[in-house]
Amino acid sequence: MQITLTLPDNLLRRAENLARRMGCPLDEVLVRFLESSLAPLGPETEERPITEWTDQDVLAAADLQMSAEEDKRFSELLFKQQARTMIGPEQGELTGLLLAYQEGLLKKARALAEAVRRGLREPVQP
Repeated sequence: MQITLTLPDNLLRRAENLARRMGCPLDEVLVRFLESSLAPLGPETEERPITEWTDQDVLAAADLQMSAEEDKRFSELLFKQQARTMIGPEQGELTGLLLAYQEGLLKKARALAEAVRRGLREPVQP
């Protein structure tokens, strides 16, 4: 789908500068920012509500973890970002991994809350 946006000049300049630094097209950067902004709202409404998941699915989601390969790459990219040695395409990769991490963490938290509600897990104690 294609839409037309009217952006304030300063916002457009900032987005264009970020796109240049990331080595990505402007539209890709804007889509990533929209995705990351919408991610905390949860998955698209087409997914079944967590209350309808099987106990096994809830427990699997509560134990969700990034793969070892993704976790290693995520750590490498975060290190490069801190050291300011990251090249443009790596910033896009980091953004994608960060989005996946945030979405996974949110799914895991919701699943853990549902598992506690169902009596499948004990509440987490501080």
